[in-house]
Amino acid sequence: MSRSGTHSMRRTKAAQIYKKIGNIRAVQLLLGHTKLESTVRYLGTEVNDALAFPNKSN
Repeated sequence: MSRSGTHSMRRTKAAQIYKKIGNIRAVQLLLGHTKLESTVRYLGTEVNDALAFPNKSN
């Protein structure tokens, strides 16, 4: 039986939200990160790539 920890679930949810809305700043605020680099690390991408992702809210 595989068990997921809360950190793993937090990371997965952040990635799902980012994929749906495409707004790295919104995910950053949701996670309570002060540095964009921390949020990007959660998403497993690079800062420039995250900022270039089309923002679906516009």
